[in-house]
Amino acid sequence: MGMTMTQKILAKHAGLKEVHAGQLIQANLDLVLGNDITAPVAINEFESAGFKKVYDASKVVLVMDHFTPNKDIKSATQCKQCRLFARKFDLKNFYDVGTMGIEHALLPEQGLIAPGEAIIGADSHTCTYGALNAFSTGVGSTDLGAAMSVGYTWFKVPGAIRVNVTGNKKKFVTGKDLILYLIGKIGVDGALYKSLEFFGDGLKNLSIADRLTISNMAIEAGAKNGIFPVDDITREYLNGRVNREWHEYFADDNAEYESEVNINLDELNCTVSWPHLPENAHDVSDGKNIKIDQIVIGSCTNGRIEDMKAAAEILKGHHLAEGVRGIIIPATQNVYRECIKLGLTEIFLDAGCIISTPTCGPCLGGHMGVLASGERCVSTTNRNFVGRMGHVDSEIYLASPYVAAASGILGRIAHPEEII
Repeated sequence: MGMTMTQKILAKHAGLKEVHAGQLIQANLDLVLGNDITAPVAINEFESAGFKKVYDASKVVLVMDHFTPNKDIKSATQCKQCRLFARKFDLKNFYDVGTMGIEHALLPEQGLIAPGEAIIGADSHTCTYGALNAFSTGVGSTDLGAAMSVGYTWFKVPGAIRVNVTGNKKKFVTGKDLILYLIGKIGVDGALYKSLEFFGDGLKNLSIADRLTISNMAIEAGAKNGIFPVDDITREYLNGRVNREWHEYFADDNAEYESEVNINLDELNCTVSWPHLPENAHDVSDGKNIKIDQIVIGSCTNGRIEDMKAAAEILKGHHLAEGVRGIIIPATQNVYRECIKLGLTEIFLDAGCIISTPTCGPCLGGHMGVLASGERCVSTTNRNFVGRMGHVDSEIYLASPYVAAASGILGRIAHPEEII
């Protein structure tokens, strides 16, 4: 039996000719990642285990992004612990205020991810990097602590679901709409510990930003990872960004998939996930009577320059509805800089929005946009669980930057065509 993309990458990193679903393996790692919430726990475990060194100072990455710039004494203390650890072991990739970005947007941007690599991170959305044909997945902080020292970890090889994508996107339809639709179709446990593997002629109509968004939210269907094959779109993105050799992995023709899902982009509309699960997916038109209090455009899911451009396209020449707060968060310093260069920041400010330094802040109810009881937010983030963005009686509606911007202008969930 042939192997999937994921299985081939894992076999390579385990030093095996082949692996199969359910097999337990020990795999070497190309990168391990922690942030300002998860890394302190990993550092504590690292020290309590008596480890004296990291396996490679260029492959242990720490990104201060969740509560950074620090919102309180506890978050400041956690970041200080990470800073001291980074200095002690001379970590080459430590990102703090002034250099940091939201981790899953930052690492691909900085050329730290390449096809065929194996990456773990103590953050569930580490699965983002499958967009670049890497195997990447989230782990616990204890696993991260050990991996920082030894450079390998254990996996159970996942089975796989094949997602066939065909057709062309309609205007204003994005990768966010595709993944929300897919999660709505299979459910939040529909791919539990499976690899979501994407194929089909429709992939040529999905940008790298679309693919990063889709892979990012694979975990919201319970998946171990989401992964795309390499094509010319991938290679163009990597050209000049990654200066080391990489290897592209493609699934065998006889690879075993436990099920298949077909998505025709011609039939896909702007999609919104209502509270309180990403699987609660609706056509945007279903929400026209739902009034909102806030929009958030950013996060590791939708904070890239393409997302900023999409939001600006809708907001230009308009202003947020009375009583609606607009929070724009470029995902990295480079995205922020590009927003300024292209005049997007002026569009956002003219529309009545604020622009934040890169941070995960509001996505997890940390800071920069926490919701009060009864408030509703249309957000480009990835989770809308009860209390995720603040009070347990608040509501989060997940959507694309196009839909979030249009909703902010009209003060209710809206299709971008209502604005343009």
